[in-house]
Amino acid sequence: MTRDWIATARTLSEALPYLQRYTGAIVVVKFGGNAMGDDDAMAQFARDVVLMRQVGVNPVVVHGGGPMINDLLGRLDIQSHFVRGKRVTDEAVVEVVEMVLTGRVNKRIVQAIMGEGGRAVGLSGKDDNLMVCEADDPELGFVGKPVEMNVQALHDLFAAGIIPVVAPVGTGRDGQDTYNVNGDTAAGAIAGALKADRLLLLTDVAGVKNAAGDVVTEMTPEDVKRMTAEGVIAGGMIPKTETALKAIDEGVRGVVIIDGRVENACLLELFTEHGSGSMIRPADLPPLAE
Repeated sequence: MTRDWIATARTLSEALPYLQRYTGAIVVVKFGGNAMGDDDAMAQFARDVVLMRQVGVNPVVVHGGGPMINDLLGRLDIQSHFVRGKRVTDEAVVEVVEMVLTGRVNKRIVQAIMGEGGRAVGLSGKDDNLMVCEADDPELGFVGKPVEMNVQALHDLFAAGIIPVVAPVGTGRDGQDTYNVNGDTAAGAIAGALKADRLLLLTDVAGVKNAAGDVVTEMTPEDVKRMTAEGVIAGGMIPKTETALKAIDEGVRGVVIIDGRVENACLLELFTEHGSGSMIRPADLPPLAE
């Protein structure tokens, strides 16, 4: 028992400078993957986010919900298919997307956070015109790309000590159309608009790997571009690194691609020396917690 307490004390001692540096920081977390369907993983994630808020961090949770969308589309016998990795979204599909993301998934995450003692409010990109979109590609229907961000509502929630939980559903310029937005894209756009200190993209892989298959713990945008050109970064990792590069261009200090299957992954990244996953940041910008 004594050794356990000593280990705990050492962990807290190591975390202290990071806790101090992150006080008041804005951290956007994209939550998705297998963890969304696992009650224990959901509860653990909620505890991590609540702890972040309690130590002075301003977290924003942005979530996906693809498997849940597929499930309801199947039960309603609505056909759906993908083009270049993106769901073709007609009027029937976008209605289901909005129902699932804003009604089912969003509120489940809010309840999990509140169940761990935090305060959370669920909203979508349509609320207060948080995320105004245009069609990404006419072939994809109501798949949107954010073109205008209005994040004052998020700042208001920060000031009230409330954790925003955002569903990636956007509104059209006319206030009429509804758009399905990729979760990573939405998280990147929100992080960019907030000039967030960190964007954490939780995935089901350990991070970005080099040609030898080892996780690369730190990269610059130039490294990412080179590894992509060489074919080292490929497949499903490309959209994530593209999101990272765009977010950095918009003022985010650093983007970390993290294995969301690892317990306390967000806390390990923010509050420990070794971090977690793959950090992408400009070479001339020191880490926040240094």
